[in-house]
Amino acid sequence: MENNSNRQQKIAKQIQKDMAEILQQQMPEVALGSLVTVTAVRISPDFAYAKIYVSIFPFARHEQVMQSLEQHVRPLRGLLGNRLRNQLKSIPEIQFFLDDSLEYIEHIEQAMKN
Repeated sequence: MENNSNRQQKIAKQIQKDMAEILQQQMPEVALGSLVTVTAVRISPDFAYAKIYVSIFPFARHEQVMQSLEQHVRPLRGLLGNRLRNQLKSIPEIQFFLDDSLEYIEHIEQAMKN
């Protein structure tokens, strides 16, 4: 079992790295001019599903960017598949989630200043 979770972590790290590169270099138009950072990836034990957590700056544009990511899931998954095809039998279904922890930290800092 230990070995399996190790592999999960390795694949999750690889997806995180690859998706960040895809969003920056191959499909920057998806970000709509915002800075999109892939903060974490959680992958299911069977490698069928990957939850990709992204942070968006400026946060005010997060709704439009998340919508754009959802609209481009298929081409993004295709590009990811090109990079992962030697490591996985099938490419996981991907889903994007907003990581708003930076927004939360900023909100706390503002509250502490007041």
